[in-house]
Amino acid sequence: MGVLMTAAALTVFAVRIAPPLVQKALRDLTLPLSYSSIIVHQADAKRLDPALVAAVIYAETGYDARTSSAGAVGLMQLEPATALALARQSGATSFHVSDLGSPAVNIAYGSYYLSELLRSFGGDETAALAAYNGGETNVDHWILRAHSKGHRFGLGDIPFPATRAYVEEVLQAQRAYRHKYASQLGYT
Repeated sequence: MGVLMTAAALTVFAVRIAPPLVQKALRDLTLPLSYSSIIVHQADAKRLDPALVAAVIYAETGYDARTSSAGAVGLMQLEPATALALARQSGATSFHVSDLGSPAVNIAYGSYYLSELLRSFGGDETAALAAYNGGETNVDHWILRAHSKGHRFGLGDIPFPATRAYVEEVLQAQRAYRHKYASQLGYT
């Protein structure tokens, strides 16, 4: 009975007395944000929405840097071949795949890649995110198919369920990051 009373008292405290602390803890658990200064700097340098960069990191790794079973590396899950191509394209002189383990390097390259995809797809976030996840060639085909049917490419034109879910997740997380981390991401 005493344990139940203590748990009830803690619940009352958490709900009534400490809402800002509880809200922050829940926010950090459900929508984490780390490396905000790097994200803001890279987003600014590449003319990206910082919430979009934060949302891609969230969808890719939940801010838990790792190497995927497919070999993608770091917070933004860059494949080594893609990163090497980006290094050549951006003029990097001393890039090594192991550099992708550094959050600063990974976010810089991931942001660069995202900005290139947005440029390539005329600023269309849905297409750029679909390409980030499902490949540029696939998205080129999907866009052509949508246009041949007489409409603009959208979420419903993504035939890969995982890629469609990824794009939806990133776009929802982008809105949430703008709202919940406005000051950390430079909106206020």
